[in-house]
Amino acid sequence: MKDKIDVSIIQARMGSSRLPGKVLMKIGAKPILQWAAERVKKSLLVDKVIVATSDNKRDDAIEELCKRLGMDCFRGSEDDVLERYYRASKRYKANSIVRITSDCPLVDPEIIDEIIRIHLKHKNDCTMNDTENSYPRGLDVEIFNFKALEKAYLNAKKNYQREHVSPYIYEHPEVFKIERVEANGIFRRPAYRFCVDTKDDLELTRKIYAILNNSKKPVNARNIIKLLDSHPELAAFNSHIKQKILGE
Repeated sequence: MKDKIDVSIIQARMGSSRLPGKVLMKIGAKPILQWAAERVKKSLLVDKVIVATSDNKRDDAIEELCKRLGMDCFRGSEDDVLERYYRASKRYKANSIVRITSDCPLVDPEIIDEIIRIHLKHKNDCTMNDTENSYPRGLDVEIFNFKALEKAYLNAKKNYQREHVSPYIYEHPEVFKIERVEANGIFRRPAYRFCVDTKDDLELTRKIYAILNNSKKPVNARNIIKLLDSHPELAAFNSHIKQKILGE
């Protein structure tokens, strides 16, 4: 059994209905996209990290950042993200892919590695932890095999199935072996929100980084959760935000 995942693909674009250009907005001295990429690179079980952006001219800035950081950048369709993932995976000859979104600057390598271990051990086609009443939003990890991705690419016809990469896989459990991983212990904090989709999300993330850095504590999911547990006023900062769902 292979003990690693070939690539992690981080999808990123400048267009955002709620917070345009958010992926290059800074937390401390670094853009959100850079934070996300650096955290994924800390995974022990991912061989290569790739940023997949669109061929829209406004996303030139994302490619420029990748060049400065020495990161691989693939450019493809802006609206057909499924195709973008498929072509990026094919270019890098990936047998399996970890999917991460660029608005998750607090994504945790410990959790990434745990989901990878489950995916490989159980020989799943798709494994993810994006389940209700489980992990905080923003610690999302999704893994799928290239064969499953290719089947989705060839068969998905509806717009939302192309825009969101994996709905076709989720909607066909009779075809794919799918596992949804539930959070345990300290990680089960479904009310917490670690992604950056609005100004309030961004401000909270900046506060979290500043507090943990000033106290010289590692910025990881365990320490973030302990911080929010002990400071409910911080946890409430973005608790009013409604998560976008498919079709919105």
